[in-house]
Amino acid sequence: MKPRPPAGAFVVCSGGSRRNTGSRRSTAAREPVSARALAWTTEHVCVSATSGFDRSGRRGQYGESVNSAPRCPHCRHFLYLDMLICPNCEAEVAYNLVTRQFHGLRRGQVQIGETTWYACSNRAWDCNWLVREDAPNGKCLSCRLTRRQPDADDTIAMEKLAKTEQAKRRLILQLGDLGLPISPWYTKRGGLGFDLLSSLSSGQRVMIGHANGIITLDLAESLDDRREALRVRLGEPYRTMLGHLRHEVGHYYQNVLITDDETWRRCRALFGDERSSYQDALKRHYANGAPDDWRDTFISEYATMHPWEDFAESFAHYLHITGTLATAASIGIHLDASATNLRDTDVIPLESYQDEAVNLLLSDWDWMSEAFNRINRSMGFGDLYPFDLVAPVKRKLGFIHDLVTRAPLTREEQAAVAWAAPMLEEEPT
Repeated sequence: MKPRPPAGAFVVCSGGSRRNTGSRRSTAAREPVSARALAWTTEHVCVSATSGFDRSGRRGQYGESVNSAPRCPHCRHFLYLDMLICPNCEAEVAYNLVTRQFHGLRRGQVQIGETTWYACSNRAWDCNWLVREDAPNGKCLSCRLTRRQPDADDTIAMEKLAKTEQAKRRLILQLGDLGLPISPWYTKRGGLGFDLLSSLSSGQRVMIGHANGIITLDLAESLDDRREALRVRLGEPYRTMLGHLRHEVGHYYQNVLITDDETWRRCRALFGDERSSYQDALKRHYANGAPDDWRDTFISEYATMHPWEDFAESFAHYLHITGTLATAASIGIHLDASATNLRDTDVIPLESYQDEAVNLLLSDWDWMSEAFNRINRSMGFGDLYPFDLVAPVKRKLGFIHDLVTRAPLTREEQAAVAWAAPMLEEEPT
């Protein structure tokens, strides 16, 4: 029998029995969901192909449990989402967005059911996703969403592009898991796209931002020392390429998910009026900084600049929280109440909080993030999540949770956007 940890200790359990699960949900009273305000059309399609993705944890049509961490199809070794080769058996593998699993490659292809899938044409630049035979340019959805990138002969910039694309694939996968709609830039004006450019190669400044569906990132920030120097100079507790992507996509979804006057009224009551001058707010922020009491109502100093930035920062944190909890759930990590002596019930994170009230999501995160921070500190790192979720911020996250979860797309609506043909300007080759 293992000795019991001292009272107050955090124990992170992987797998094992679920203790006291009968009363677990009692800590989060179900909140009424507001009336649907989103009018979904066939233009809004989702990358989450639910024919192979069952949120309940049952086995999908491909036989593999979808609520589990990715594994090698040959030796069952755990794989990270960006791997091309299994580190255990050295098998060549590729990831399928439909099955949410890795599959073994033979001569660049694999048969899944009655469909032949092929390696993305950008595999030489470390893209490990699979595509169907009819995919334009042989590119996967994530690669096709990139509208502009450095020239192929700029090998240094292309190496930085490969690293940034890795973060973008994680973003696209999470958007699909949440059931969020994506209208690609090549199918409609204002659709989602990415300009991934390098200020180091071009010698010109690249402004990170969002405009009319297009997200621009500076590949120079994929350099750890450069990004860390900026983080320190700006006094930020957290700065990553994935964080940039999650923030900028928040701007995109504010316009996509809020479509009626009542929802805009609720949004402005929480975040402020986004119609106020952005340029004036920008000048004021960089001249005076954030208010001294910003921690009482905002998630970050940058969120104080303008209502647009407050929404985007809050949306990014919603993705941070749901993404990290989903990862913890997929590998069976939870907090054992009998070992910690801090509460009466286990904390068991979920892969999806689609059918749960936001206070359960945030309660789970309060406990799990504390545990993750302690683990980080035990290795000499800073906190994994160095932020405080005060009551006004939690209300903002609740609004975003309502937007994301109150209009789940049907299987018909979750059409194969990955194979949509270009309807606007030609895609880059």
